[in-house]
Amino acid sequence: MTEEAFDAGPASPRKAGRRPGRPSGGHSADAREHLLNVALELFARQGIGETTLGAIAREAGVTPAMVHYYFKTRDQLLDMLIDERFVPLRTELARIFSEPDAEPAETLRAFVESLAATVDRHLWFAALWVREVISEGGLLRQPMAARFGEGNKDRAVERIAAWRHEGKLNPELDPSLVFMSLFGLTVLPLATARWRDQSECTLTTEGIAQHAVALLMHGIRPF
Repeated sequence: MTEEAFDAGPASPRKAGRRPGRPSGGHSADAREHLLNVALELFARQGIGETTLGAIAREAGVTPAMVHYYFKTRDQLLDMLIDERFVPLRTELARIFSEPDAEPAETLRAFVESLAATVDRHLWFAALWVREVISEGGLLRQPMAARFGEGNKDRAVERIAAWRHEGKLNPELDPSLVFMSLFGLTVLPLATARWRDQSECTLTTEGIAQHAVALLMHGIRPF
């Protein structure tokens, strides 16, 4: 992944007594969290490739040196975001398919509802996932695959295949497509809803989750 030039602008003269390499202003866990949040927001809104460290600084209202203090390069920032933001979410979602006695309907419903709840808590998730993880050429696609592989997805697909074999699911369903359909029915509408004109947008996370479960469990047939 090619790192964009760090657009900090011309260097300003150093004040006497200031330690080289340390930007002025306070440094704290809260400041670092704020920068991570701003980075995620910009990445989701305009894409990673269009967002420099300098742009993150401007959006956060801090100096470029402050951003550079925490993240030397954009690649380093992406690694931190994967470790600190995506790992917990993936762990939480994967846990849903690990209950040994869970039935298909309750598990699939729980997965969809958990996806919707994730988007509610993390407004960047849906748009960033669609733009940078599942899209061809997305800049998180390769790092995420290298870090996680397909283990969680494969275990979920195996569980769905076992249910089908046990006669608990429609035999015509493709287990891998069931998993992809759950994601698509939930995340894709939520990814677009946020950027629509709010006066025209009637979608809610609760409504989308309900629609996804109804479509998956009952199809288009009337009751």
